[in-house]
Amino acid sequence: MTDLTLEKGPLVVEGKLADNERLKGESNFLRGGIEQDLSDNLTGGFNGDNFQLIRFHGMYQQDDRDIRAERTKQKLEPLHNVMLRARMPGGIIKPEQWLAIDKFAQESTSYGSIRLTTRQTFQFHGVLKPNIKLMHQTLNSIGIDSIATAGDVNRNVLCTTNPVESELHQEAYEWATKISEHLLPKTRAYAEIWLDGEKLDGADGKDTEEPILGSNYLPRKFKTTVVIPPNNDVDVHANDLNFIAIAKNGKLVGFNVLVGGGLAMTHGDKSTYPRRADDFGFVPLANTLDVAAAVVTTQRDWGNRVNRKNAKTKYTLDRVGTDVFKAEVEKRAGIIFEQSQPYEFTSRGDNIGWVKGFEGKYHLALFIENGRLLDYPGKPLKTGVAELAKVHKGDFRMTANQNLIVAGVAEEDKAQIEHIARAHGLMDAGISKQRKDSMACVAFPTCPLAMAEAERYLPSLVTNVESILAKHDVADESIILRVTGCPNGCGRAMLAEIGLVGKGPSKYNMHLGGNLAGTRVPKMYKENLNEEDILNEIDSLVARWVSERNDKEAFGDFVIRTGIIAEVKVSKRDFHD
Repeated sequence: MTDLTLEKGPLVVEGKLADNERLKGESNFLRGGIEQDLSDNLTGGFNGDNFQLIRFHGMYQQDDRDIRAERTKQKLEPLHNVMLRARMPGGIIKPEQWLAIDKFAQESTSYGSIRLTTRQTFQFHGVLKPNIKLMHQTLNSIGIDSIATAGDVNRNVLCTTNPVESELHQEAYEWATKISEHLLPKTRAYAEIWLDGEKLDGADGKDTEEPILGSNYLPRKFKTTVVIPPNNDVDVHANDLNFIAIAKNGKLVGFNVLVGGGLAMTHGDKSTYPRRADDFGFVPLANTLDVAAAVVTTQRDWGNRVNRKNAKTKYTLDRVGTDVFKAEVEKRAGIIFEQSQPYEFTSRGDNIGWVKGFEGKYHLALFIENGRLLDYPGKPLKTGVAELAKVHKGDFRMTANQNLIVAGVAEEDKAQIEHIARAHGLMDAGISKQRKDSMACVAFPTCPLAMAEAERYLPSLVTNVESILAKHDVADESIILRVTGCPNGCGRAMLAEIGLVGKGPSKYNMHLGGNLAGTRVPKMYKENLNEEDILNEIDSLVARWVSERNDKEAFGDFVIRTGIIAEVKVSKRDFHD
């Protein structure tokens, strides 16, 4: 039976609940009929509510869209498979764990690749139904799971990689892990279905409680980060809840708390928009978990469960008022936010190449275009990382920019690590700054929401942009460029200086005006552009930037100062005007 005990009150949106609320309420705490579907050999997919419920277990049902039409002609159903996103708070993975996921990707997925994502974790793509349980059990055997990496829950918690300040990073990473564990669903559905865990007494699941997430879970997905200034490498304004690390004498003392960021929107729906997070203030370390739970439960109770397009935390803040939401968080956490401590973001990329940490260890950040680890002709990237894992004595750190850091390398091991990396195409001095500052989501052929290419389009697009920069004598500079196949925000285009958002096959909306620090949302400049239009616009804009800019003025700042595009100060008011 659907759970209709959701809190009512003047700050709760009234109306017919979205159907997702029904399926969550009837799911028996996320069990549904997933186990029965696994044994259904008549289809390669999941039926009815289970199509949605598997997301809470970290999976999305997909199919190969490149061959969908041909299979339809042959009267075959789409080639159903799942994409799995692992839960890796802070993106740290051990070499022995890497070797196990490399082996599974090679032997048991359709594509053979490992995809590093903007959520600071890895994804398997193309896992057919007979291999799904094996996948979860393989991950469990090495201490990894995919609980709550999708669905209406708090997802994988990001943390600044920051390999130089290793002691501070270790503290921040530990808090990212604590927050992740604190906000996880308590249901044993994952263990029961995928790990053959012992079922709880009571067939109706009433013995399960969800003290933070509630029996109907959250109104919509929820994203959390821990970030260490001055590097905003996790793009805090793309997330619902952010903890900005404040250190004194190199030790973490607390966090500034930012709430209500998010980038997803819907084409043609002006009630949807990307939004910056609001600064609530500073809290000491001891209050961190209480504040995290208070923000989540406030959004749980006040978020829009009628219209999923307006269900994210950002819309709750705009509907009830930031001050009202903040006061409720203070009440639930039993704290009063102190004045925010000063901090500044000056960058948000990864420092590709070697850096030395103050503890004497070295860290090698490898640029992985689009995060796709696969063996290409002349560039066996996936094999190269596996070879590194065989000899590396530290750990790997997946970044929120789709790159990989070989962390904690002793000086005597540097030469061996670099030799392996160069031999497999993982280090290339010829990679431009522009390519390093560009990013895309997966899109075709696997994402069911994609309207246009992104990952497969980005490499050639960047090559063309490199040519434009060289034409105007700024080849050593760059513009933060991001491409997404749809407006859901996975490639974080709505924090780019130039953001391209898929509108249809080979057509994109162009947004301009983000900044280097990732603290400003861009605004739509031109709509429904093809590739020729895009390149012509970039060429014209770069020409103006080079000839008219102030000293060292970044592209995003330039287009706003000169009136090419208006600044988005308040998204609800400015983004669509």
